[in-house]
Amino acid sequence: MSDRSFLFLVGSARAGGNTETLARRAAKELPHDVEQRWIRLPEVPLPPFEDRRHGAGEHPAPGENEQLLMDATFAATDIVIASPVYWYTVAASVKLYLDYWSGWMRLPVEFKPKMRGKTLWGVSVLSETPREAQPLIGTLELCAEYLGMNWGGVLLGNGSRPGDVLLDDGAMTAARTFFAGADLVSA
Repeated sequence: MSDRSFLFLVGSARAGGNTETLARRAAKELPHDVEQRWIRLPEVPLPPFEDRRHGAGEHPAPGENEQLLMDATFAATDIVIASPVYWYTVAASVKLYLDYWSGWMRLPVEFKPKMRGKTLWGVSVLSETPREAQPLIGTLELCAEYLGMNWGGVLLGNGSRPGDVLLDDGAMTAARTFFAGADLVSA
């Protein structure tokens, strides 16, 4: 059994959408002994994040969904954010999950040390040019850098209607080797 485990966090508002399809295509190339856990963030809703820094109190004890996400995050060696480009950045459910990282840094769980050395990846589908994904890419890359995580990169595809990404030959080809940088992909 591999010592690597991948957590796929899908932020798409539509189950089985283009972004999830592309992420699943890339994940198909991971060796069979690499654990994969898939969580659709819209199905694990979090309450609006309340920033409790600077005298506003402590971050509250995690509720059920927050604890599930925090435990899954800590258990993974590789975190894959699968989010379509929504208004040039990540989906609202992904942004909310990332906001909760701020709260987890204020809990007695050693969040930053636990995140250090993990690898953060992104998978996204957009409807126009790769330029529109730059804010999404920047968000994920800077989060990885801040926490001392490895940056795996972003797999981009193109599509709007359901199934469109399957017609993006470049994205489908790139998906086959996307996780090769993890030194896990079987030949």
